Amino acid sequence: MESLIILIPIALVLIALAVKIFFWAVDDGQFDDLEGPAHSILFDEPQRKPSSNSDTTNTSDNNQ
Repeated sequence: MESLIILIPIALVLIALAVKIFFWAVDDGQFDDLEGPAHSILFDEPQRKPSSNSDTTNTSDNNQ
């Protein structure tokens, strides 16, 4: 019975902390777009066009 005197306040503090973190995440915008990231993995990113600048060469390719 003595352990309940310690465990109940600890549980209440943990619940209050979890609620505070949840409301912080909502205010910070963590739950604004739930479907966007799920759909983004289904589609390919557009291909980049190679640059017409011949002055800039990738030196890592030349070192191999």
